[in-house]
Amino acid sequence: MFDYLIGTENTADMPDSYLQANEIDYTYLPYRIGDHQYTRENELSSEEFYRQMRSGKMPVTSQVNPEEAKKFFLEKKKICKNILHLSLSSGISGTYNSARLAAEEVMEEDPSVNIIVIDTLCASMGVGIIIDKAVKMRKQGLSMEENAARIREMLPHCVQTFTVDDLNHLYRGGRVSRTTAIIGTVAGIKPILRVDEEGKLSPVTKVRGRKKALLKLVDYMEEHIGSHYTMEDTFFISHGDCLEDAEFVRDEIVKRFGMQNCMINVLSATIAAHAGPGTVALFFMGDNR
Repeated sequence: MFDYLIGTENTADMPDSYLQANEIDYTYLPYRIGDHQYTRENELSSEEFYRQMRSGKMPVTSQVNPEEAKKFFLEKKKICKNILHLSLSSGISGTYNSARLAAEEVMEEDPSVNIIVIDTLCASMGVGIIIDKAVKMRKQGLSMEENAARIREMLPHCVQTFTVDDLNHLYRGGRVSRTTAIIGTVAGIKPILRVDEEGKLSPVTKVRGRKKALLKLVDYMEEHIGSHYTMEDTFFISHGDCLEDAEFVRDEIVKRFGMQNCMINVLSATIAAHAGPGTVALFFMGDNR
C-alpha cells in the first residue's frame, strides 16, 4: 500500500500492464463514432478503432467532465485519501480543469482528503514520462508534495515531437488549412510538430516523404536532448497503428545515441482521433521543449 495514489487519464497511452503494476488508475475520455458512444466499459479494441478510421469513419471526442472526475476521486479516496493526479495538457483539452474543479469540491466536502492535480502540459506518452518519473520518486520515498514539486520542475524539459501521415486529420482539428491539407497530401508533405511550452500543438517544420519525417524526429531529439539525460533514461514512442515505423525511430535512436531503454505503445482513441493512423510521436527529457 502506497502513502498516496497516482492518477491520470487514458490519454497518457501507457500500457495496461504498467498501470496495473504501479497501481495507477485513470479517468476515460469518451468518443463517438456514428451513433455509437464508446467509454471505458465498452471501448473498441485498437485494431477495430483504427480499422474504422481507415474506412473513413471519423470519431468525435469528449473531455472528462467535472462530475466524472469527482466520481473518480470519490472512488479513489476509499483506498487512499492522498492522490496525485497527472492530467492531459490544458492546451489540448478541458479535462485538466474538470479534474481541478472536482478535486477542490471533494476536498471541501472532506478536509481529510488531499488531492494535487497537475497540468502536465503534455499529451500521450509525454504524460507517460511524467507518470514514470512520479512512480520512481514515490518508490524512492518522496512525499506527495515533494513529488509534485519535482514534477513541476521537470515539465519544461519534457520534449514532445511527432509527425502525422495524413494532413486531413490535422485539418479536421483546425491545425492546418484545407488548402495546406490538399496540397500537402498530393505532394507527400509530412509535417513535424511539437507540444510547446504552453501545452499546445505547434508546427516545427515539414519534409517530403515518410522516412525523412521519421528521421526528423530523431534529429529533433539530437537538437533538444542536450545534457538533461542519462543513458539509463527511458524514451517513449507512441504510434497510430504503425508499429514498424515506431520501431524504426527507436532503432535510429539506439544507433545514434546508444540509449537502450524505450517504451512503445499505441495511441489511444482520443489522441488518434485528432492525429490519425500513421502518427508517430517521440517523447524524452531534454534541455528544453
